[in-house]
Amino acid sequence: MGIEWWQILLLTLYAGYQICDELTINSSAGSAVFAGFISGLIMGDMKTGLMIGGAMQLTVLGVGTFGGSSRIDANSGTVLATAFSIGLGMNKELAISSIAVPVAALLIQTDILARFTNTFFAHRIDKHIEDHNYRAIERNYLLGALPWALSRALPVFLALTFGGGLVNTVVEYMNNELSWLATGLETAGAVLPAVGFAILLRYLPVKKHFPYLILGFVVTAILATVYGDVSAVGGAVSGLSEEFAHNFAGLPMLGIALIGFGIAAAEYNRSMNKPATAGGTSNTAVEEDTTQSIDDMKGEILDDEL
Repeated sequence: MGIEWWQILLLTLYAGYQICDELTINSSAGSAVFAGFISGLIMGDMKTGLMIGGAMQLTVLGVGTFGGSSRIDANSGTVLATAFSIGLGMNKELAISSIAVPVAALLIQTDILARFTNTFFAHRIDKHIEDHNYRAIERNYLLGALPWALSRALPVFLALTFGGGLVNTVVEYMNNELSWLATGLETAGAVLPAVGFAILLRYLPVKKHFPYLILGFVVTAILATVYGDVSAVGGAVSGLSEEFAHNFAGLPMLGIALIGFGIAAAEYNRSMNKPATAGGTSNTAVEEDTTQSIDDMKGEILDDEL
């Protein structure tokens, strides 16, 4: 199939926009799953794009950027993996493990370069603040978006323009002479989302809310089994009657999401309405409870808890 010039142009423009959206607008267009959606839409296979984007989203699910730290650029990795997977007929799992993840890790360097470059505009803004030159402050603030956009757009453009032939050659060689390696990379690509979940669970307050974790696992298993059986029965019935054409595939996730939302809302209301500590409680008791709480929650991020 190949990748057309207009597809390269649109993917490059999106790669430059997504980082600016992630830093300022926060409309979710700077997420891996959205990158998969846009890339798949441009390449003509939205399903493949969403599957690659969803896998990369789960891979970085528990990874955050705290302060000025950098993390792997899952969005740009998703763009390239989707483009090469659809354009060159590459296996999705292989594209994730051999393109998306290495590219995402490599672009940490361009992220750092963008941060360093922006100090130039920051110093200019400091100078204009002293001079009360508000137009210049606004202009340099907007110019600061250029290093960020180029840090993603330029690597994506170069990879799509000059890397297609190389990637195609490598894929053909791996599928033939190195089929064992390709199989291993496909397996690794399928396992990566589980790594994201593991990282997320490491930093969530699981010890405090472990009953909800158990309940969520049981509810998920029950609904998946029940609706799986219902879907199988529906498929058998649809083979007997053309009028029966119901699709139950999306019901398990919808039910799980609604149950999770209900439990989260109940927990939020409970924490907001928690009665104040009765007067007369000794400072020693409070200190002991605090120490015990810190020991129990060691290693968990509690900043966003009420």
